Amino acid sequence: MIYFVSDIHLGAGDKHQQQRTERAFCRWLDAISKDVTHLYLLGDIFDFWFEYRRVVPQGFVRVLGRLAELSDRGVEVVFYTGNHDMWCYDYLERECGMRVVRAPRVEHICGKALHLAHGDNMNIHGEPLLKIMNKMFRSSWLRSLFSWIIHPDLALRFGRWWSGKSRKSHNAEKISADRLGYLVDYARDHHAANGDVCAYIFGHMHFPHRHTEESLDVLFMSDWSGDRATYITMDEQNILELKTFDIDETIS
Repeated sequence: MIYFVSDIHLGAGDKHQQQRTERAFCRWLDAISKDVTHLYLLGDIFDFWFEYRRVVPQGFVRVLGRLAELSDRGVEVVFYTGNHDMWCYDYLERECGMRVVRAPRVEHICGKALHLAHGDNMNIHGEPLLKIMNKMFRSSWLRSLFSWIIHPDLALRFGRWWSGKSRKSHNAEKISADRLGYLVDYARDHHAANGDVCAYIFGHMHFPHRHTEESLDVLFMSDWSGDRATYITMDEQNILELKTFDIDETIS
């Protein structure tokens, strides 16, 4: 079974919320470990991740341990960076055995072409300020300068503050299916030139939804801040399903 999940935002909220989220994600990983062959983490798994050459953020050891264990067992664990966890070097690859992907990509999985992405920094041609900000955040030169000048304690404190503001702007209560239109438009344009792509899978918007029209299939996953969250599976027949589970219980 192939699984897709996004927007866990580990480390977000107060101490109780952080523990609740990590424990829930660990239970989910334990549950899928029985049949998972591929696991695609589509961005914002961490609420903030800034990796120095020899320093990584504290915490998340239970999650990282489980992901490393899955990788050791031969499960392909693929980590797509999101706008909250794009600043990684090689720690996740070296220590956890993940394959890190830093841009949208068409993956050929069991003979099926799927376009996978977190969903940020896409189809923003009409927003020049946002384009400039995204280029700055993704600049390797600025990232290196930041890591040389700013002490890790200050960097992480600032990063968590900034991540909190950014996350609140994607509160699912403020989002409707209409707000997903720019990513549906992106998928529609991409599919017109790449007809072999069977489906498009995104996170980022914190709103679970499936949009279909003719041969176009676009799926969105929720975040983990509420009582229920979503994930996607693809079975042996290559059928994609958007599924839900209870954060405080087990998979439903």
